[in-house]
Amino acid sequence: MNVSARSIGISLAATLALIACSKEAPPPLPAQASPLVVAIGHAAPLTGPQAHLGKDNENGAALAIADANAEKLKFGGRDVKFELMSEDDQADPKQGTLVAQKFVDAKVDAVVGHLNSGTTIPASKIYNDAGIPEVSPSATNPAYTKQGFKTAFRLMANDEQQGKALGQYAAGQLKTKTVAVIDDKTAYGEGLADEFKKAALAAGVKVVAEEHTDDKAVDFAAILTKVKGKRPDLVFYGGMDAQGGPMVAQMRRLGLSSKFLTGDGGCTVEFHKLAGAAGDGAYCSLPGVPVDKMPGGPAFKEKYAKKFNAEIQLYAPYVYDAVMVIVEAAKRANGADPANILAELPKTDYNGVTGHINFDRYGDLENGAITFYVAKDGKWESLETIGGAAAAAPAPTAASAAAPVTPAAAPASPAAKK
Repeated sequence: MNVSARSIGISLAATLALIACSKEAPPPLPAQASPLVVAIGHAAPLTGPQAHLGKDNENGAALAIADANAEKLKFGGRDVKFELMSEDDQADPKQGTLVAQKFVDAKVDAVVGHLNSGTTIPASKIYNDAGIPEVSPSATNPAYTKQGFKTAFRLMANDEQQGKALGQYAAGQLKTKTVAVIDDKTAYGEGLADEFKKAALAAGVKVVAEEHTDDKAVDFAAILTKVKGKRPDLVFYGGMDAQGGPMVAQMRRLGLSSKFLTGDGGCTVEFHKLAGAAGDGAYCSLPGVPVDKMPGGPAFKEKYAKKFNAEIQLYAPYVYDAVMVIVEAAKRANGADPANILAELPKTDYNGVTGHINFDRYGDLENGAITFYVAKDGKWESLETIGGAAAAAPAPTAASAAAPVTPAAAPASPAAKK
């Protein structure tokens, strides 16, 4: 065989080999794009005296994340997966800022929280500096939204509104002439007590004592002994259930028969466990309406109980709505970039579990309601609701449409916090 013939033979063999290989190993199909992950941070006290409230918030967020994922959304043609990053801020301002920085470093797309005003306010500057939207379901100190941060939003009436209503309620419905004011020196407790005091004084109530404790205290004998000597018609407490419940029990053991009034921080299931029978006859207020009167309240309560085998403590419905407000903003933006979500949040016009949600120019909830309760037989019984607007029925979600539930008796509604 000459060189030319050999070359042709080799060439033909190589061609046949290539054809054979092409039949055995077809080219791979294009890889599918991985889901677009939307990370939502959640911060609350998950340890310590307020852990029951923090876990309640976390549960509400988890339900919302599950329902958002059930919608099987696509942004820009990509499947979307919502993920929750939950952190324990211990209801401590310093820990709150550490958690905030952790969220920034993790590049979350938005934050739900914090539960307490004392953690929310210092953390809010970190989120603002990073351009990350923050929707608090429960921080009620007015300073949170009055700092001028375009990243700050809240889903319930603030302490200016709640404190004013509390002071007027004490003077009017409770016929109070003299009051002792006690607070826990936190941004929430002291702030609410100050607003209460202003409204009570304006209504002609005399403040006969002002005392302070802290959010870790369990013994109030010294404070209450001083208060007893002033014989007030009413004791107002600005703080949380971990102190409010034991405080009422100790009041009664000391023979202090004054009425007891507190804000949302004490208006919980846990209050009754801590106060025992001494808690009956106490009064409290909650921003918002009772769960049974929320547009999606009865269904949410049943879904919550089925998932967690527990009662709603306080803010879970508001946390659920906070997550959903972020999800709706991302849907309108057709993406998860924090800047795009942030641009859409002021346009919120959403029918949630708790009611109709839109924000004023500060990021506060418009038309926030306040509901008053009295403790009877170890439960909070609603008395009346002040303010607020009639809420439209909530827009159906994939989960709610697939699994309608029937109304059930609900505990006191969630509200504002610390």
